[in-house]
Amino acid sequence: MGPMKVTFIGGGNMAGAMIGGLVKQGWSPDTIQVVEISAPAREQLEAKFNVKTYTAPRTDAIGSGCIVLSVKPQQMREVARDLRPYLTSQLIVSIAAGIRLADLGRWLGSYRRLVRVMPNTPALAGAGVSALYAPAGVSAEERASAERLLNAVGATLWLGREDQMDAITAVSGSGPAYVFYFIEALEHAAQALGLNAESARLLALETFSGAAKLASQSQEGPAVLRQRVTSKGGTTERALESLEADRVKDAIVRAVEAAAQRSRELGDELGKD
Repeated sequence: MGPMKVTFIGGGNMAGAMIGGLVKQGWSPDTIQVVEISAPAREQLEAKFNVKTYTAPRTDAIGSGCIVLSVKPQQMREVARDLRPYLTSQLIVSIAAGIRLADLGRWLGSYRRLVRVMPNTPALAGAGVSALYAPAGVSAEERASAERLLNAVGATLWLGREDQMDAITAVSGSGPAYVFYFIEALEHAAQALGLNAESARLLALETFSGAAKLASQSQEGPAVLRQRVTSKGGTTERALESLEADRVKDAIVRAVEAAAQRSRELGDELGKD
């Protein structure tokens, strides 16, 4: 597949992460454009990646094969209506949380060449995971183009149904916050046991990232790895018994279900005309 020209509408953190990933993968800055209202954000993107930026949509800015909508969900309806006059046959990739394709397509004037993506913030470190969904009318080539874009910042997976996006939002979209929450708790516990703040942070971070790396490289599931660390009558067993008594696993499941429910609510709220 040859070089594809891509325009980002919105030049925030996620757009910056994707542009950085694409450039690192050898994409020429000449093939990347950004429409961004904020002058400081435009200057930063130009200086860092040498890409062309625009203050508003116009024909030469929107003439790319692919347009990535990376604006806040609340701005999407207005942005979509501004884009309508410039659309011909571009592939539109939306990374706005909660915006359903039926609503986006309607705002774009019954436009159908759409892919919806839920990335997550570890994309900023090139370690994201993005779920993609495209309706039946989107071609295999267009799907491959969307996947190439998101592979620039991490792993990708395709969904069979758009309503699965609520689960994705709750698990991997919000998920980094759950991980940070656990790291915070481990850090707090280390300090409560008398370690200094610097040692507590190092131990919490390295233990979490090391265990995650071990799990991702292992052929065995996390349950097996957990059992292997848990000697009968030992310290780990005592800690895990305490977690089980406090029903921490159940609480985590309930928390993720609450996030999924909120994702469904936001889809309903954001999709109103």
